[in-house]
Amino acid sequence: MSTLFISDLHLKPEAPHLSRILLELLHGAAARAEALYVLGDLFEAWPGDDDAGDPFNAPVIGAFRALAGRGVPLHFQHGNRDFLLGAGFAQATGGTLLAEELVVDLHGRRTLLMHGDQLCTDDIGYQRFRAQVRNPAWQQALLQQPLAARKHLARQLREGSDAAKAGKTTDIMDVNADAVAAAFRRHGVTRLIHGHTHRPGRHIHEVDGRACERIVLADWRDAGAYLEVDGGGSVAHAIG
Repeated sequence: MSTLFISDLHLKPEAPHLSRILLELLHGAAARAEALYVLGDLFEAWPGDDDAGDPFNAPVIGAFRALAGRGVPLHFQHGNRDFLLGAGFAQATGGTLLAEELVVDLHGRRTLLMHGDQLCTDDIGYQRFRAQVRNPAWQQALLQQPLAARKHLARQLREGSDAAKAGKTTDIMDVNADAVAAAFRRHGVTRLIHGHTHRPGRHIHEVDGRACERIVLADWRDAGAYLEVDGGGSVAHAIG
């Protein structure tokens, strides 16, 4: 059996086809998998677990719960858009929330998993934003506000993010090579899987004389995608 990875779906009501593709995946390849990992930005925005009953969110959560009910382990990492996913979401889906950097034994090979935004250290403005929204005290204060206010803030953050990206070069928003090397050293691994950059591909980094593999997951735009990993290696698939 293989393990599947997805990230950067950015599900939102304005793109209902992406939710349909996800449901197809959850009823198809994911149902036959050893496990499914969602490495951040499942939703375009997540204002809090009390929004789980929203008519758009509920079918997605129900499909995850059904997959977990069939015995497929589900794992979720936070992204830069859904950093407020919490214990309520995990309970509703039947999944587990992961640390922002996690090493797993993936079919006999130790592999580092992360969303990937922490590697984009050249984007100083974004890193300040990331530090703020990942602060537990800031999150707790935000969650004390009414849901409607949090949804309004989420819209403002999205608009601000889009405006900020328009004024940045693509290189600044990509990973920093030194940060990548440091992650390999910190965790003592030779394979890293992440998303965030919307630049799917496979890269080899020479780190202290070791050839280290970095796999970037594809984002979901007009179609979906997932990475399938087994003992023989990894294969990227397009769906939808």
